[in-house]
Amino acid sequence: MILLKDILYKVPLESVVGNTSVAITNLHFDSRLVTLNDVFVAIRGTQSDGHDYIIKAVEKGAIAVVCEELPAQIIHGVSYVKVVDSASALAVMSANYYENPSHNLKLIGVTGTNGKTTIASLLYQLFEKAGYTVGLLSTVKIMVADQEFKATHTTPDSLTINKYLAEMNAAGVEYCFMEVSSHGIHQKRTEGLQFAGGIFTNLSHDHLDYHNSFAEYRDVKKKFFDELPKEAFALVNIDDKNGPVMVQNTKARKVTYALKTVADFKAQILENQLSGLLLKINDQEVWVRLIGSFNAYNLLAIYATAELLGLEQMETLQLLSQLESVSGRFQYLISEGNITAIVDYAHTPDALKNVLETINDIRTKNEQLITVVGAGGDRDTTKRPKMGHIASALSSKTIFTSDNPRSEDPNLIIEEIEAGVAPQNFKKVVSIADRKQAIKTACQLANPHDIILIAGKGHETYQEIKGERFDFDDYKIVEETLKQLEK
Repeated sequence: MILLKDILYKVPLESVVGNTSVAITNLHFDSRLVTLNDVFVAIRGTQSDGHDYIIKAVEKGAIAVVCEELPAQIIHGVSYVKVVDSASALAVMSANYYENPSHNLKLIGVTGTNGKTTIASLLYQLFEKAGYTVGLLSTVKIMVADQEFKATHTTPDSLTINKYLAEMNAAGVEYCFMEVSSHGIHQKRTEGLQFAGGIFTNLSHDHLDYHNSFAEYRDVKKKFFDELPKEAFALVNIDDKNGPVMVQNTKARKVTYALKTVADFKAQILENQLSGLLLKINDQEVWVRLIGSFNAYNLLAIYATAELLGLEQMETLQLLSQLESVSGRFQYLISEGNITAIVDYAHTPDALKNVLETINDIRTKNEQLITVVGAGGDRDTTKRPKMGHIASALSSKTIFTSDNPRSEDPNLIIEEIEAGVAPQNFKKVVSIADRKQAIKTACQLANPHDIILIAGKGHETYQEIKGERFDFDDYKIVEETLKQLEK
């Protein structure tokens, strides 16, 4: 039996109307899910305010309501708890409800603009290969040991996080690697969790539709490190100027990694080919299957984390060489006609630049680089012309197309991308709003040895248009199109 007062442990309370010794069944912040004897937490969201649904939750059987503002109508037999911040309260209550599952494993959070999914997923892969029972909370999927669940957000809500962590406890998971987004931090989804370590990858232009400024975006990321306990480690990329900022106020042990500057963990790229990278990590050479300088950073962060968590150096290097790329992250195929197609999630200016520069470093320049790229609707519009400029400047040919237009007109999004194209690159650009047709056109333009980059959606298997999701998989479409054209 769980009592209301038990799950309110460590939640700052302003006032209570009723009894906190009542037995409760479930905890919800969606009034539609409430049933008899549940607790309803009213959260002020970006789309709606949970306080508007308190009466509905009570009608459905809620025995307790946690809110920032008490309703005008107090129902006898229902306990009302007023708190300063409902989102923060939900996070702490969720951890308490599931008996603080993060305390029973080593939870590592990965944050930054680019590289979160790759680092978290490959750490899961590496520790599993090392013989540990491992968990993963990522954009691509959620793993509880070897059981896979579908992911809906980069960082799930606090109830979902703790539910999966509790399942990981039951499955004997020793390490869990988790992507921590700026949205997740800002919306208090990670409060109440005990992290054994935090990793900072890099910071560049993203999510300025949600955060008011780059400084606010940076400071939200920094908050994650501010709240790490002193027993944890804070591993930061100091080649990024924001790396030192992240750990200014952390209580955790500060550890650094870099390719260009002096750091605790240092790497050097010796060879960069389409088949992989030859790296020197802390004076040891290792061949890995991933490519590009951005992956050199990712692999260095993985190596450092493994060592900080107690893995032996030579074992870690051996396991690094076995790692395979993550779905939709520089995922490539070579067709029978010798055309290389690369699918990547790059949806920010910096990520797109990284991927294009990586391809240009590898190619001989005798072949074309044809890029297919768009930008998501209802998201940060300021990055659109920047992406247009980068794609057209660094490619032989560029096709601007739809990403997930959501509620926006795809043609208007494309116009904003086109605005960034420099005059000397106008002739290299064509716009095709239909993404499938854009991919097909890229395949038709390609000759043997050419490279096609399809950027923006990566692992996603849908396209979101006017509130509906349609099946759409970049990798499958380019693979099938090349096969048909080369018959």
